Amino acid sequence: MTQQFTYQALPMRVRFGVRAFDVITEELEHLGLKKVVVLCSPGRKELGQLLADALGASHLTTIPKAVMHVPQELAEDVIAEVENLGADGCVSIGGGSAIGLGKAVALELGLPTIAIPTTYAGSEMTTVWGSTAAGKKQTGRNEKVLPKSVIYDPSLSTGLPVDTSVTSGFNAIAHAVEALYAPDRSPIVSLMAEEGVRALTTALPAISANPESLQARSDALYGAWLCGACLGSTTMSLHHKICHALGGTLNLPHAETHTVMLPHVLAFNQPVIPTAVGALSRALGGTKNPAKRLWELATKLGAPVSLASLGMSYADIPRIARQVHEESYGNPREASLDDITRILFTAWTGEDIFPRSNMR
Repeated sequence: MTQQFTYQALPMRVRFGVRAFDVITEELEHLGLKKVVVLCSPGRKELGQLLADALGASHLTTIPKAVMHVPQELAEDVIAEVENLGADGCVSIGGGSAIGLGKAVALELGLPTIAIPTTYAGSEMTTVWGSTAAGKKQTGRNEKVLPKSVIYDPSLSTGLPVDTSVTSGFNAIAHAVEALYAPDRSPIVSLMAEEGVRALTTALPAISANPESLQARSDALYGAWLCGACLGSTTMSLHHKICHALGGTLNLPHAETHTVMLPHVLAFNQPVIPTAVGALSRALGGTKNPAKRLWELATKLGAPVSLASLGMSYADIPRIARQVHEESYGNPREASLDDITRILFTAWTGEDIFPRSNMR
């Protein structure tokens, strides 16, 4: 049977392996920007100031207010501030929180953004935006939020703590895993997904062993770029719906939640996704059970492996399960309310999910 698929590349410019502060003014000139605002998180104020210094006269102000899950009220305040300043663009520097805040500004004001990621989640490569209000996370897709330029500078992530590096990397891996069985996948995306998983699962142990390794950090950013591009090109499934519910309703930490949930949802889907399992097997060194291998890797690297350790109460399982079950999403295997409840319970306990598996 001949292949049939649609693939559309996203319109953006990527510069990889360069010193971001040395080339940022070139990117502003490329986009015709003259008055920009820097967006970062409170913990990245110093980095934001270094970027501001590099921007020179083009810098209007720095807004160090980004927090995870992009609370709607905060986003509205920042949008108003950017608009009042008369900015013609934004530069987001940091992790998914800063880049997400930049997307909120772009969605509302239509301003072009430049992203300088310092973690490995890959949000900068997507048209996906998200915000949280009244205990619920809303997401959508819009090309307006896609950064016009992305600068990958490995040196900016060398100070990222190992635990944050690991969970950020697993967040990106989750994008690639779901892209491998997405209903709108394509051979191009599948190639990027497999290579992204291989790159990150090789880089994360190397970062753990030597956090200052520029090569390991570069490999991780490369993997994050590929995995993020997968998220930008395909529909996400059950895993992401669960993580959005856990983050939006319970305010669980974003990357850590993805890290905990990924092996459990993959284990549920594995029986019906042989092609994806084959790709993941190759990426993970030949294992026949990718879900178990990912769980073992997270455990070995000291990442959280239970929702309970992230602060989720056992009593929260039923309402999160109902919320996920009521949402519409594509998944290769139909998941009943009982199925989702079991997945959440197993993830909540954090126990080895394959003690009796006949897969090796």
